[in-house]
Amino acid sequence: MNPLTMDLTVLLPSLIPSSQSVYVLVFYFVYLAVAGEILPGKVIRGALLSDGSQLRYRCNGLFALTLLIAILGICAKLGIVSPLVVADRGLELLSATFIFCVLVTLALYVSGRSSSDKSSSLKPHVSGNLVHDWWFGIQLNPQFLSIDLKFFFVRAGMMGWLLINLSILAKSVQDGSLSQSMILYQIFCALYILDYFVHEEYMTSTWDIIAERLGFMLVFGDLLWIPFTFSIQGWWLLHNKVELTVPAIVANCFVFLIGYMVFRGANKQKHIFKKNPKTPIWGKPPVVVGGKLLASGYWGIARHCNYLGDLMLALSFSLPCGISSPVPYFYPIYLLILLIWRERRDEVRCAEKYKEIWAEYLRLVPWRILPYVY
Repeated sequence: MNPLTMDLTVLLPSLIPSSQSVYVLVFYFVYLAVAGEILPGKVIRGALLSDGSQLRYRCNGLFALTLLIAILGICAKLGIVSPLVVADRGLELLSATFIFCVLVTLALYVSGRSSSDKSSSLKPHVSGNLVHDWWFGIQLNPQFLSIDLKFFFVRAGMMGWLLINLSILAKSVQDGSLSQSMILYQIFCALYILDYFVHEEYMTSTWDIIAERLGFMLVFGDLLWIPFTFSIQGWWLLHNKVELTVPAIVANCFVFLIGYMVFRGANKQKHIFKKNPKTPIWGKPPVVVGGKLLASGYWGIARHCNYLGDLMLALSFSLPCGISSPVPYFYPIYLLILLIWRERRDEVRCAEKYKEIWAEYLRLVPWRILPYVY
């Protein structure tokens, strides 16, 4: 039999969602919906929308994640659920999640087209192009049972990424294949994800929450792309042994720490500036162009310096895999392409919105992402 045919006979059945994979997803989403509503957390006002309204976000993601891991840990100890359920049914869960994304986007499209709401959050933006409206979405902040779906989906994606990693870790321990590379990868990802939830309120001032409508692009990106592709390095290390030298480990840690400092520092400065434009940046009064655009701190170095930090972090997640294969570098390569595309879109929108102010900002901050390079 042709090897390709043999591979397909194994692959195709594993892509068909089983009842267990559906139960896992249903439990996961129901838990997040309930936990998000009842667990205590800091309530944050979102950005001021064009109609003067502000959405409220309950930032209890860290509590919800910690409690979920504790529940799953206890259930695994009692033999109620296997910690390997995700690692063993990864493709099933991926295909089930994809089907869920398609169904959700279809529901969003239909409800958006039929909406007559005039508020900034729910006002339908219909271009007349079905593909465009399905991909980019029709409404800015659609809700279901009072749950803000955009905020909910990105939370689900980030938690899902950690849960997949933990299941991969359990699998490597069971198989006896746990390595320094796997430990390094797991630590970096866990720190990044936990940091996201510690600073979850910063998400409320990001472009995705403020400006992007909720369509297939964000639904698929949050629920499937983040957890299943950002964990490729873990899947790869599960089947490939990589031995790292001490200098390589030190260099990898250095890339992670610098990336984290730039990424978190830039996002924190932006969030604080939006809350109080007079707050000092690096101990000095902020340089503000036209009373709207921050041009000091990290934002005086490059117009999208947070992207540089994000790219360094993505690279640090892949470096533990060595350089024998390009597969583990899918995430940083994809992220580079995505962020350049997004940065170009952002620049066009900002030029239209701020006009002369934007031209002055370009003069003060000429570099896009990496100073003296791009």
